[in-house]
Parts: sequence; C-alpha cells; structure tokens
Amino acid sequence: MRQFLLITFAFFCRAFCRLAPLAHAETAGDELLKREFVYETAPFPSCHASTIAETKEGLVAAWFGGTKESDPDVGIWLSRHVAGAWTSPVEVANGVQSPTKREPCWNPVLFQPQTGPLMLFYKVGPNPDKWWGMLMVSDDSGKSWSEPRRLPDGIVGPIKNKPVQLANGDILSPSSSEYAKWRVHFERSADLGKTWTATAAVNDGIAIAAIQPSILTYRDGHLQAIGRTRQGQIFDLTSSNQGATWSEMKLISLPNPNSGTDAVTLADGRQLLIYNHISRGRSPLNVAVSDDGYNWFAALVLESEPGEFSYPAVIQTADGLVHFAYTWNRKRIRHVVIDPERLNLTPILDGKWPE
Repeated sequence: MRQFLLITFAFFCRAFCRLAPLAHAETAGDELLKREFVYETAPFPSCHASTIAETKEGLVAAWFGGTKESDPDVGIWLSRHVAGAWTSPVEVANGVQSPTKREPCWNPVLFQPQTGPLMLFYKVGPNPDKWWGMLMVSDDSGKSWSEPRRLPDGIVGPIKNKPVQLANGDILSPSSSEYAKWRVHFERSADLGKTWTATAAVNDGIAIAAIQPSILTYRDGHLQAIGRTRQGQIFDLTSSNQGATWSEMKLISLPNPNSGTDAVTLADGRQLLIYNHISRGRSPLNVAVSDDGYNWFAALVLESEPGEFSYPAVIQTADGLVHFAYTWNRKRIRHVVIDPERLNLTPILDGKWPE
C-alpha cells in the first residue's frame, strides 16, 4: 500500500507540474512527431539490431542486413539523415576473412563521443559464442570510415546498446557474453577506444542469465544498468563508483520476453526505457519513464499489432527530442521521434501495463 501511495503521489505531482491531462498510455497523441522507415527497399531481404547516433551533421543509423541472421552474407549497413530524408543504405563493413571465407556480422553500435570521431562497434563471427569485437571510426559524421580494427582479446565492445561517456571522459561500454552462461560485464576506455580494460562478469549466469545492458546515469553520480534476461523480467544493478564495481544483480517488476531493450537518461534527469512489455513474443513495443529506475510509468505503445518489433535503440538529441530505431518484422528499420515533454504517464503497478 505504501508503494502504491508513493507512486500515485509522484504521478499526480508530475501531472500537475506539467499541466498534462491523464490519458491512456497506448493512445499516441501530440508526443509522437514522426514515424517512418529508414528505407523502403534494400539489396538484402532481412535486417535486425539497429543503432542510432547524433553527429554534428545529423542522425546516423546502422543495422545488420543479409539473407537472414547468422548467414555469411550479413554485413553492417548504414544510412545518414540528410536534408530531412534518409540516404540509401550502404554496406560499411562485412565479415570477409579471405577470398574463400566470410563470417556474418552482428549488432552494430554507433557512439558519438563529446569530442573525437564517430565510433562504430560491431561483432564478426559464426555465432555469439565465437564472435569478436570490431571498431571503425569516422571523422566526417559517417560519410567515410577507417579500416576496421579488431578489438583486443577479451574485449567485444558494447554488445548491443550505446556506451556512456563519464565526467572524466572515460567511455564506459555495456557488454556481455553468451558462451556457456549469459553474463554481463563492462568495458572502459580512457583514450577514445585505443586501449581498454574490462570488469569481471557481474552475475553468475545461473540465478539470473542476463545480457545486453543499458547504462543510466543519475545526478548523485551513481549508475544503473538494466536489460535483457532469461528469467522473464528486466534485470537491474547499480554502481556508486562510476562502473568500477557493481551491486548484486536483481530483477525489477517489468517483464522481458528474452528480447533486447534499450534506455536513456533524459536531460531532465528522468529515465526512459523502450522494451517489449510482454512475457512472450516481441509485440507490443512499449515506452516507459521513471524518476528512480524502479517505479515506472507507462508512456506509450509504439507497436501493438502481431509481428516482431524488437531490438530497439534510443537516444535524446540536442534539441530535446527522443529518437527510436527498431526492427520492424525483420524486413525494415523503423525510426520514430517523440517529444518527451508531452508524454502522458500512467503508473505501472505490479508489472502490469495499464488498460
């Protein structure tokens, strides 16, 4: 009862302060500014695992595309947002190892540091058990790219979701491994990706099998990581020393159907999460907001029809708008833009999306 009263009080305080009327979360209103596909046609039939970043010249999106996930012809494809439209997809990386051997590419992650080139991380290998991390950089906002560089042994880069840049300039990368057990770890670079260190796994992979964290930041300096599990709920852990060590991994009340999530800390200090609020399947695709990372408010449903709407990525751009990119039925990448100031929020109680 006490938790219910606290959540209810917080909700009405926010609603009053913003003078925003209460509305059903699944009814998209003025907050939804744009919904589009990054491309309509492409030279590959299947796509997945999109990523998005803002550069000084605009948005850049990337994903892996090919015949189907894990096929050798799967490469990393990229599009830039220029003059109000997305450019035609171009393949910027592949897994060619020799004239007779090509491995599939996986899970690109774009990241724009405060200074320095745009970074593109991705994985190459026959499967997640055996893949390795790669890194390319661009000095011209994604128009051209450096030669790919293999990351050091034991470093795979951000596994699905974007890094964060800490106050001291360090890049803290959320990562995980899928061989033997699903376990989360974190990687750090103090020199824009030239050298790296990594933590040990922060979970045993037995009590909670977890991968693909997102890192959230708080004004008191602590960090929170949340993400995907095999236990039917989203995991959570925190760090009070900028990611050097982490608390015991636990589960929060929000469901997870063993599917990728992403989250971002908004400029106003709130946390925004995009995920599939369901115990099985990859539809619907939901957006929730929280002040503390534990008490969540339903914001809107981006997709609700049958299908696969998954592996989302989210950023907030300098103008304050929030951009999502996600897999649309493995056929295209969808881009959605919302104004987070216009969201109407309803408390999520006991992990149940409000009717």
